[in-house]
Amino acid sequence: MRKFNIRKVLDGLTAVSSSSSASSSSQQQQSGNRESDIPETLQSEHFQLCKTVRHGFPYQPSALAFDPVQRILAIGTQTGALRLFGRPGVECYCQHDSESAVIQLQFLINEGALVSALADDTLHLWNLRQKRPAILHSLKFNRERITFCHLPFQSKWLYVGTERGNIHIVNVESFTLSGYVIMWNKAIELSSKSHPGPVVHISDNPMDEGKLLIGYESGTVVLWDLKSKKADYRYTHDEAIHSVAWHHEGKQFICSHSDGTLTIWNIKSPAKPLQTITPHGKQLKDGKKPEPCKPILKVEYKTARTGEPFIILSGGLSYDTVGRRPCLTVMHGKSTAVLEMDYSIVDFLTLCETPYPNDFQEPYAVVVLLEKDLVLIDLAQNGYPIFENPYPLNIHESPVTCCEYFADCPVDLIPALYSVGARQKRQGYSKKEWPISGGNWGLVTQSYPEIIITGHADGSIKFWDASAITLQVLYKLKTAKVFEKSRNKDDKPNTDIVDEDPYAIQIISWCPESRMLCIAGVSAHVIIYRFSKQEVTTEVIPMLEVRLLYEINDVESPDGEQAPTLPTPGTGSNPQSIAPQSHPSTSSSSSDGLRDNVPCLKIKSSPLKQSAGYQIELVIQLVWVSGEPPQQITSLAVNSAYGLVVFGNCNGIAMVDYLQKTVLLNLGTIELYGSNDPYRREPRSPRKSRQPSGAGLCDINEGTTVPEDRCKSPTSAKMSRKLSLPTELKPDLDVRDNSFSRSRSSSVTSIDKESREAISALHFCETFTRKADTSPSPCLWVGTTLGTVLVIVLNLPPGGEQRLIQPVIVSPSGTILRLKGAILRMAFLDTTGSIVPPAYEPWREHNISEDKDEKDKLKKRRPVSVSPSSSSQEISENQYAVICSDKQAKVISLPSQNCIHKQNITETSFVLRGDIVALSNSSCLACFCANGHIMTFRNYFLPNSACHRAIES
Repeated sequence: MRKFNIRKVLDGLTAVSSSSSASSSSQQQQSGNRESDIPETLQSEHFQLCKTVRHGFPYQPSALAFDPVQRILAIGTQTGALRLFGRPGVECYCQHDSESAVIQLQFLINEGALVSALADDTLHLWNLRQKRPAILHSLKFNRERITFCHLPFQSKWLYVGTERGNIHIVNVESFTLSGYVIMWNKAIELSSKSHPGPVVHISDNPMDEGKLLIGYESGTVVLWDLKSKKADYRYTHDEAIHSVAWHHEGKQFICSHSDGTLTIWNIKSPAKPLQTITPHGKQLKDGKKPEPCKPILKVEYKTARTGEPFIILSGGLSYDTVGRRPCLTVMHGKSTAVLEMDYSIVDFLTLCETPYPNDFQEPYAVVVLLEKDLVLIDLAQNGYPIFENPYPLNIHESPVTCCEYFADCPVDLIPALYSVGARQKRQGYSKKEWPISGGNWGLVTQSYPEIIITGHADGSIKFWDASAITLQVLYKLKTAKVFEKSRNKDDKPNTDIVDEDPYAIQIISWCPESRMLCIAGVSAHVIIYRFSKQEVTTEVIPMLEVRLLYEINDVESPDGEQAPTLPTPGTGSNPQSIAPQSHPSTSSSSSDGLRDNVPCLKIKSSPLKQSAGYQIELVIQLVWVSGEPPQQITSLAVNSAYGLVVFGNCNGIAMVDYLQKTVLLNLGTIELYGSNDPYRREPRSPRKSRQPSGAGLCDINEGTTVPEDRCKSPTSAKMSRKLSLPTELKPDLDVRDNSFSRSRSSSVTSIDKESREAISALHFCETFTRKADTSPSPCLWVGTTLGTVLVIVLNLPPGGEQRLIQPVIVSPSGTILRLKGAILRMAFLDTTGSIVPPAYEPWREHNISEDKDEKDKLKKRRPVSVSPSSSSQEISENQYAVICSDKQAKVISLPSQNCIHKQNITETSFVLRGDIVALSNSSCLACFCANGHIMTFRNYFLPNSACHRAIES
């Protein structure tokens, strides 16, 4: 990854973009006096971007090293990154400028320094004693390629082996070549005509640092006398060598070979090995040689004062073990333990009590660097249990499919999550402390609690404490346990949406104050969770099934140009008066034999034991309709004060009262418009629309089409988990402004070739729903992929018992606002420019006896308080709506609904994620674009691009 380029955009940019209409300009002039009353607190220095910390497992690890005195672990990667790990909470990230792969790392033990060897044949000396590790010296090899390095304990000489078979010696203090070179032709037999191959091993005799053991790839090992500059002994084997290790007495060494054998040699008997071992070979009768096995890539030979020595190796399995997972083998006396790993083994090291190579090593653990994990094995306990890893390396244990960040959370929230998460500790771990315990903690300056929530492909959700420099997992929730799992291939979930990972999380909606959690998965399912400190057993899991229907229409924009085809539901409530509806009964097929009213996943029918933490309140599933699978959910919102959850997709929108377990709203997108529909629609057969549409999903104003291969149907193409990962997105610059065919964040999914208008943003709030309103009221703002914002009024019954009996009345307001591009986010500001938070109900324990809960039921929800400043009470403008699409942003004054500012965010790309965030006692609009830029706009009334950051991969 290249260096970040931070490019600041000068303040004082024009308040109105070049494409703003004259009417917008006049509205801004009329409101100029009022806008000047809004204090400006954000300055350019508030937008300085800097690197902080990296979380997760190192990408493509390639090298491993450990300082046994300072107990620091170092990991190098194929991209030139360097990660240092100490005690839990101590981590550091460094990067080589060349970004070449790290092939080997060597600590200067107990000196706070590290040598790194890179694939571009450079050596670097790192100083780890300063706050930010830095490179002190570098050395480039121009004529030879580096293959192996060795730095003896308490030595100033670094031995560097090359591909040509030569060994150069570097003075670590000056980091220069000493001039002493061991040439390959002098090291091997003078009569030998063949090249021994690259140097694969260098080590000094534990009892005599003047004797150097050199291993060549071809199978030749040489014991070299540094003083006399000649070879004492040469050991030849007919199998290639991968690694060599000494016995601590310096009289024997062991080699691992490409045929899966180990050879133990006596240094004074070079004619043949003292012993040959095939750890995983089948012993044949009649004394025949065992069948060859896979190469043993590394071996270590460690001794103990009491008991037999340890021989630890990776690889060497027999070739008939097809499909077997990678293994680490521990041979101790007559016992051989084969430890299976989840991923390929990159490297391993044995941790010993002493750094001195000429003493009994007393091994106590093995650190195993895997392709996607770091494992520590306890050698002192029976069964070799692993240590519980305290680092946040398992973020991608299952691929992350969505991620949410929350700041300024209630102070009691993190302790509550930690309390229930502590009960989830898995059994079988080593009882000892984590052995990598070096380093010191820095001072934590963060004063507010931060939480990150990650959703994963396996349906799990993890809550992370991000308040400190490092992440700490607080609590893990498995959403898949509510569903029946398929036992065989014929018992797959009834879904055509995804072929794998049917429980993957797409969207997370969370209210920190009430602790209500709502998730949407790829199988068109929604689960609502309530937090409880008590364990409960749910006899019957509450469930609702929802049908979202549509028909396809040809649509024309108000300008008369062709616009995208939109859905018309076959059934639904009168858009002018939306009454509560109940979910249909489940049936397996319709009258014409097509699959109908069948959800994609089957809910468990047996009682479900739910531990303390998040417990299921309600499961909602979209069902098949006349042979058509349900479309994936594209937007989701939950509000604890109203007791409502709403979700939408490319068919329409559904609202559910999770307190009364009823469906309040079930409409196609077009029905939300009512008589205010800005498009002219000509009905046509929905079955014909199964063929590729000629119009596609295009810009309302320009009417150009989208190529067919850009709009893949979930029924015709398998959904990739990349759809939910912003990091996997690539800019598609020829996409029209209102296209919804491209992938973006977890709140958006793919649509089919019928190019329907999807629900892309939902926001509960208490604000002005109509121009004539004199006070704010509960409502839902709905944004679509065509840039339309519609407002739905919510008439809530009184709190307490009445809330559980009387219905919630849902009705359209008639308010329609339009932007360029798909709507991504909506927020509301008061007259001081501060964000107006949605109403919420404070958390309370629900799993307590009814007599104690009776009084709590009578408590009403906590309303949002809107208190305009005295200077603004003279005018009718009491709130501002900030609406962000993937192309532009608008600030709407309420209740007049005048657009006081319009900002074109990007013309050459599109916004993947936008949000209105609180910053320095004010607020700003932050946007992440597909071209890698992060753009922030401070104070929407004097909009300046405070900074752009180009992130290049």
